[in-house]
Amino acid sequence: MAELVKAVGVIGAGPAGLTAAYELAKAGVAVEVFEGADRVGGMAASFDLWGQIVDFGPHRFFSTDPVVNRVWSEVIGDDYDMVDRLTRIYYKGKFFDYPLKAFNALFGLGVFQSTLCVASYAAARFFPRKDEGSFENWVANRFGYRLYSIFFKSYSEKLWGISCSELDADFAAQRIKKLSLIEAIKAAVLGGGGSKHKTLVDQFAYPRRGTGSFYEKMAERIVEHGGRIHLRTRVRSVSHRETGEAEIVLTDGSVRRFDHVVSSMPLTDLVLGLNPPEEIAQKVQRLRYRNTILVYLEIQGDHLFPDQWIYVHSPDLDTGRITNFRNWVPTLYGDKPNTIVCMEFWSYDADAVWTVADEATVERAKSEMLSTGLVGDARILGGHVVRLRKSYPVYNRGYRDNLAPVERYLSGIPTLTAIGRYGAFKYNNQDHSILMGVYAAQNILGQTQHNLWAINTDYEYQEGAKIADTGLQKQQ
Repeated sequence: MAELVKAVGVIGAGPAGLTAAYELAKAGVAVEVFEGADRVGGMAASFDLWGQIVDFGPHRFFSTDPVVNRVWSEVIGDDYDMVDRLTRIYYKGKFFDYPLKAFNALFGLGVFQSTLCVASYAAARFFPRKDEGSFENWVANRFGYRLYSIFFKSYSEKLWGISCSELDADFAAQRIKKLSLIEAIKAAVLGGGGSKHKTLVDQFAYPRRGTGSFYEKMAERIVEHGGRIHLRTRVRSVSHRETGEAEIVLTDGSVRRFDHVVSSMPLTDLVLGLNPPEEIAQKVQRLRYRNTILVYLEIQGDHLFPDQWIYVHSPDLDTGRITNFRNWVPTLYGDKPNTIVCMEFWSYDADAVWTVADEATVERAKSEMLSTGLVGDARILGGHVVRLRKSYPVYNRGYRDNLAPVERYLSGIPTLTAIGRYGAFKYNNQDHSILMGVYAAQNILGQTQHNLWAINTDYEYQEGAKIADTGLQKQQ
């Protein structure tokens, strides 16, 4: 342990912050975690609803990184099940396998549409768009504009709230190319082989009491090691003192001092609270987050549709993803006879949908659910709305020009580490955030000098290991 690091304050009890606190507490550091919500887990939290357990949307666990899997195994033990994954795409009244399969895609799109896709792909090969700085051009150049418009455009614009021509190609380079969907579409529509990528595994691990129970167990371990977790405790700002200490100011005005602070609060809030130079303040204010609106519906029946979740690519529907919690593990619903589904919508603060009454939001979700045909004539018994602010960092075109100076500014503050989806402004999966937390702790303890800003962008799994029904196994 670095000699002077005896006490660390952690802002946020999501996957990144809580993992950092867990690793530090095990090493004997006095850790305090400050979380504004009433539960741990961040976006991966779980809660009780209508006598069942639900998550904030779908959160599966899969990683081939032994560091991440070591944390998972330590915390969860054997309190999880392996789930056979089924995910589909809904597009204009039809369902496509995800990843697509040749038979399914050809018959779903039809011969005429498939022929147009082949022609569009050929055109992209011979006449590529010169500017690949946008998501639209990056994808269209590789798969043809027609495939792009069917399987990427509508969903991406729902999620980000901007035209795909305004979305940075970084998003495609980081995330799209890692999905076997791309190879599968080419194989299905264009012929030829397509490699299966590890992120579209046929099985994934899932805690028996919801994803959030993993973080609840982690919180218990932190307390067992002497750490403290403060829920419903919001942080106003962070500052670096001349004495070398870091200072956390809570919204009630109280001040806590630490040798180091780990922040997973939104990067924009953190930096503006530091009173940065004007240039940095201007840069960080150009970074935007997207909000999530989750609408839970209790629907009569227990066999509505077989997917864990469905991506909704139809441009005539506003919802982008539908999760069916009946298809995860039986311990979520127990003896309850009905199904809970979660429909996701996204917005900015200024959008009318963000502030519309919950009753109207539920009615809108009901209407869209019925229009998909997924639930037939099953009765919708009730609705519940959850709103999550700043849940997705927006990769608008040129965002790196604003983010890079902010990263350099924060790297110059030795007592402060920013991590996580919110804190590092990175579209992390929970495994990336767990890894960030581990590496942040190792850096603070003086064991390593990891570049935390590189995780999820340039990070690739170096060794093969995965969680299976018998525990941690080496990947063959």
